[in-house]
Amino acid sequence: MTGEQVNNPLHGVTLEQVVKRLEAHLGWPTLAENVPINCFKSDPSVKSSLKFLRKTPWARKKVEDLYLDTFAGPDPWAKHRRSR
Repeated sequence: MTGEQVNNPLHGVTLEQVVKRLEAHLGWPTLAENVPINCFKSDPSVKSSLKFLRKTPWARKKVEDLYLDTFAGPDPWAKHRRSR
């Protein structure tokens, strides 16, 4: 099948899941420090964040990059597979 996203770590993860997981892990103040947008700074909510991020590609990219930096670290088993 062409167009598969085999190497896309965000494949199957919705934007709502990204925002909720970041908020639960970091909190709104830390999110606002890392991605300084008003929907994270002033009266933040998942709903307002999703509305803004869906319309603003550069902000969505920053949030997705933060998600990957936060949760998609290196494979902890990689060194064990190489040593065999």
